[in-house]
Amino acid sequence: SKFGSTLHSINSFYKALYSLMVCSRCSLGQWKIWILKWIPLLSWIPQYSVRENGLGDLVSGVSVGIMHLPQGMAYALLASVPPVFGLYTSFYPVLVMKTDLGSLNIPGTFAVISIMIGSVSERLAPDDHFLTNGTNESVVMDMEARDVQRVKVAAATTLLCGIFQVLLGLVRFGFVVTYLSEPLVRGYTTGAATHVITSQLKYMFGVSPRRFSGPLQLLYTLVELGRLLPQTHIATLLISLVALTALIIVKEINSCYSRRLLLPVPIELMVVSRTLVSHYADLRAVNGVDVVGEIPSGLVPPRVPEVGFFSSVVGDAFAVAVVGYAINISLGKTFALKHGYKVDSNQELVALGLSNTIGGFFQCYSVTSSMSRSLVQESTGGKTQVAGMISAVIVFITVLKLGPLFEQLPTAVLSSIVFVNLKGMFMQCQDIPALWRSSRVDLLVWLVTFLCTVLLNLDLGLAASITFTLLTVICRTQRPRYSLLGRVPDTELYLETESYKEAKAIPGITIFRSSAMIYYANAELYQEALLKKVPHTTDELHTGSKTTAFSSSFFLSFFLSFFLSFFPEWN
Repeated sequence: SKFGSTLHSINSFYKALYSLMVCSRCSLGQWKIWILKWIPLLSWIPQYSVRENGLGDLVSGVSVGIMHLPQGMAYALLASVPPVFGLYTSFYPVLVMKTDLGSLNIPGTFAVISIMIGSVSERLAPDDHFLTNGTNESVVMDMEARDVQRVKVAAATTLLCGIFQVLLGLVRFGFVVTYLSEPLVRGYTTGAATHVITSQLKYMFGVSPRRFSGPLQLLYTLVELGRLLPQTHIATLLISLVALTALIIVKEINSCYSRRLLLPVPIELMVVSRTLVSHYADLRAVNGVDVVGEIPSGLVPPRVPEVGFFSSVVGDAFAVAVVGYAINISLGKTFALKHGYKVDSNQELVALGLSNTIGGFFQCYSVTSSMSRSLVQESTGGKTQVAGMISAVIVFITVLKLGPLFEQLPTAVLSSIVFVNLKGMFMQCQDIPALWRSSRVDLLVWLVTFLCTVLLNLDLGLAASITFTLLTVICRTQRPRYSLLGRVPDTELYLETESYKEAKAIPGITIFRSSAMIYYANAELYQEALLKKVPHTTDELHTGSKTTAFSSSFFLSFFLSFFLSFFPEWN
């Protein structure tokens, strides 16, 4: 009997294995469809027309590549890593993402994501941990060891962020962006831009404030900066003011004459050319101006990030994954509506996750789509993903051969570039009067998100904002608009009788309308509203047996409708 039972178990196992193989069997055509869906590059590259798109993509790619250079180094300061890692981040993830991205977004470094990575790096590798005793009993900070540790933290956070994004994309979790409303995303990015500005003031004034963490850290930092204002480094401040003036004036010219200019004036690269002045004037030695420092030539070999940091950065990595995806999909949908193509939210999530996962192995920090570079690509004639690949090649050439040319670049110039590029985020404050006229609830979401992000740190601010947004959704479903509908004579229109005098109730028929779906949380409110709107049924529905019959039939019809929504073929 034991032998027969064993044979039966083996037979059942092989039957199950065979059934699994049959179910997973896939034809060549299905494999092709699946591969083309997840790697869009293979579908459009054979049909690419050099005659139609070549020139525009080339001009656009060069323009965006030139923007990548100063912005990549500038945003590396936000991530608290050496500037050369901003160049790496502008190459590896961009190249990976453009092969798997279905939209025309330009991925790369982004101010909000960079500051989120920087907060993690500074928390796990603070300056205090790298102070050593020097000569004459002085305290010296080992900046090289600090930078190495912060790069490890940023790479580990980026790898974990990418893993989260890939897994969420594979389980079709892209729908989560539905709950990240536009007011929430715009309020959050505006609040995060405030953190970015505050973090760059120390470079522009040439001071070294203490680092604060936790709620109200931005206010504490501003108070500390105010205390250190008498210690402002005059040469650094002058460099910042000159760079800011040049950037603002030329960018306004680019904006006003964008239709007349073949290419926008590359003012950021021109400002970066100040490195020649810094080199020949020896600003670092003579005036004590902080400069970028050593930028090694060539690419770094891949290495496995230290997974020991995962337990310390898991919450931050998930927050970066959600925020990066929300920014990416919001920009992707904007361009999709404008150019008439469809964006697959799950594919975008997987593409972003792959770029961050691979970037983590090359010591990059997390990326998402950049609004400024995407707009430059569009305005300069870029029509396909080839433009993004060309921009990555420009960065590759710079990293390979031209890196040492930027070693004498003052960090104040990079901070000025960050300042000016945040103009678009602060312009989002114009949403407030528009939301006041259109939706007070969305206005409340925007304001609460902004205040939570400013007063709390970035991860707690995001959690509080999402929680508040979900509460507004619940309140909207529990407090819907109830109305009675009437028919407009000689038409097929049914409108609210309270708002439209022409709408007349149909004799013998009452049409009761709710603006929200009915479920257990608002079922009682629905009944109360019905009794209030239809007074002639009040006496009947309030009698004991008939009230029970009404409630029973109401809930029975509700649950039947809910059940049949999952099995429409049973209708």
